[in-house]
This record gives sequence, C-alpha cells and structure tokens, in this order.
Amino acid sequence: MTAKEKQRLAERAINIALDSGAQESAVIISDSKSSAVEVREGKIDKLEQSDQMGLSIRLLVDNKFSAHSTNRLDDASEVKRFIQEAVSATRFLSEDPLRALPDPGLYYQGGGPDLKLWDETIESVDPRTRIDAAFAAEKEIAGSDERIISVSAGYSDGYSNRFMVTSNGFRGEKANTFFGMGASVSVRSGEARPEGYWSENSLFYNRLQRKGIGEKALDRAIRKIGQRKIASGRMSMIVENRIAGRLLGAVITAMNGSSIQQKNSFLIDALETQIASEALTVTDDPFVISGQGSAYFDSEGLAMRRRTMIEKGVLKDYYINTYYGRKLEMNPNSGDTSNLIFGHGENDFSGLAGQVQKGVLVTGFNGGNSNGSTGDFSFGIEGFYIERGEILHPVSEMNISGNMKEIWKRLAETGNDPYLNSSWQIPSMLFNDVDFSGI
Repeated sequence: MTAKEKQRLAERAINIALDSGAQESAVIISDSKSSAVEVREGKIDKLEQSDQMGLSIRLLVDNKFSAHSTNRLDDASEVKRFIQEAVSATRFLSEDPLRALPDPGLYYQGGGPDLKLWDETIESVDPRTRIDAAFAAEKEIAGSDERIISVSAGYSDGYSNRFMVTSNGFRGEKANTFFGMGASVSVRSGEARPEGYWSENSLFYNRLQRKGIGEKALDRAIRKIGQRKIASGRMSMIVENRIAGRLLGAVITAMNGSSIQQKNSFLIDALETQIASEALTVTDDPFVISGQGSAYFDSEGLAMRRRTMIEKGVLKDYYINTYYGRKLEMNPNSGDTSNLIFGHGENDFSGLAGQVQKGVLVTGFNGGNSNGSTGDFSFGIEGFYIERGEILHPVSEMNISGNMKEIWKRLAETGNDPYLNSSWQIPSMLFNDVDFSGI
C-alpha cells in the first residue's frame, strides 16, 4: 500500500467514525515487516517472517473514550462495519470528560531535515544473507573451546511504517528500518553453566557490526567461570553501560505523568529539586540524525522538542501527555521518550575501575523489583569483584538494595562510553556506598 493509499484509508476511517456519531477520532495505519533466523549446532533452529498491516482507531463519543484495532483491511465494507460497531460499543462506557484530542496548535506542523531513519537496502537483504550472517557468528567460536556446551546465534531485520491522521487536523508519517545480530554461549564450570551474550543493532545494514559477536559472547561466558558470593557490605559499584537502563528505567517511569497522577511515583512535586548527584545530566533529544529514538512527533502527534530532563542532578521536566496533562493541570509536552543523551566524564571504563578500592562491577541484573511509589528496590546482580582498581574474580548470587532517591545521589561519575546500540545512550556509571548482600 502506497503512502497516498494509506492516507486515503486513514481519512476515510476518520469520516466513517464522525458520520457514525464520534465527535473526535485518531487513526493510525501501520505497516511492518520483520525477519529473524536463529541457528544452533550448525543447523537452522528458527526461521520467522512477519508481514503485517493494520488499522488502529481512537474514538471519543459523547465524552467516552475507546481504542480498537483490526488487520482486515481488504474489504472496504468490513472496515466500515468495524468502525461503526466500535462507535456503538463506545456508547456503553463511562464518561471521561478529560479525554480529548490534543490542542491542534501543539501538533507537529511539518518541516525539518531528514532524520535518516530508513535504509533503502532493506528489501535487498535476502534469506540467504540472513542465514549466512547467523552462521558466521556461530562459526566464530563453535568448537574453539572444550568448555563450550552450546552456541546459538541469530540475525533479524525489518521495518515499521506508521501513518497517523486525526479529526482535528494532524497528518504525519514516520518510518524506520532496523537490523540486529546476537549470540549466546554456555560453558561448563563444574556443576555451573555460565552463559554469555552479546548483541549489536543498527538502523542501517552497512553500519551493523557483524564480526566478533560470537567471540564477545564466549568471552563474557568464560569470564563468569568461578563465580561466587563475597561478604555483604557497603561498597562502590560500577554499572556496565549495556545494562544501566535497569536502574534508569525506574527514574524515567517515575517522571511519567501517569505515574505521578496515580500516586505511583517517588518524584511527585520534585521539579527543580536535587534528585541525583551533579554527575547526572540527561537530555531528551528527538532530532539526533539516525538516532534509534528520533522522531518529529510522538504517539499523539505532538511536536517533539529537545529538552533537558535532569541537569546536574536537578529534575527539570516530566513526561506529560495530553490526557494526564489535563488531570494534573499541566501543559502537555509529550509522554514519550526519544533519545536520552547523557553528560559524561573524562574516564573510560578502566579509569572508573581504577578509582575503586573495594567494589563490584555489575554486568547483569537477575530479577528483583522496584517500588514506584517509594523508590525502594532490590535487584539480583552478577559481575566482578574489584579491589584497588583490579578486577579479581566473578561474583553472582548477590543483591543490591536501597532507595532510588538515595542511590542516584551517590552517583560519583559517569564514563565516556555511552552505549550507542540503544535510544538510551547511557554510559558506565560509578556509584559510592551501595549496599550489597552476599555471604
């Protein structure tokens, strides 16, 4: 379906909804395709392909709100009946007078440079190429070490295209491609079976790092051999950039309008207050060229803008969509994150580790929980024990615990190694005085 055909379908759906009694409506026509292959022990273990198109519609009928979706778009009469029935069903719901489409003045109005999120070569990557890429990652290490128990590797790619129309004037389209590879290895260590994993991803095929995936996965597995607990205590902690999002996620969730309105946030009434040490600065930048979270408008059509969310530890803004903006009597500014860019220090990982007299490098989180209302948390961790700047041995079966409002104030330094395989470009982080429980 061409872009013009999607627009015509979306506008037709809007008109059907309005003619059926809806006062406002928003329609998204989505078109996506994905392929994935996984290999194990020299054989194809999984081969998947998905090609989908769908219509989702949000309806406001007599102060009542509902959302519906369908992927049956071939028959125009069936689409019409689907929308008419959705409007009728909405009338049975309870009223919610705060539900309404955004102020049209807040919509993205068009313009801006190409964000470069689409790789034209996506259609030329054939099944043979995908399979060969997965096997190449597996063959990097298959049989290379007698301790290896199993190796699996995979490749995936695809695209997503969304065309959005609202009854009060918004029209917008955004699309992106994606490519990824990963490998997983388990090794023998007595009765233990340490595992290692490594992945790479990119919006562009020619920028996807395809070599060294298996080797890095094996290295991470082997380095875990000999894992053990250490004595409980308060120590320094370095969190690897690849997994630091587990800690940051609790903060971002607490900054969301829905969490604040529902009293499920430890950051209520925290604007312009110190919620972290001066080492933490976070900017939400939707305009990064080829950024994995880049976009000119959010899921409502609101124009996105670059904004500082946390500046030297001070909370500067929340994520507020239209609905929760009305509930909180706050101006909507988008409830979506884009690219989170972190201020960082001058030290690389080795420089951070060199400052640790006694502590743990955390390379993985294993279960646990975080209380959104209070900020209390407890996470299982694995990683490596550090003493006088030297990594001595792997550790596992340990927990860290504390409170989000306190641990972020113990952030001593961020590294100069932002993780570029994600829209959250988090660097490695050094925290002081973290509570570890082990032996």
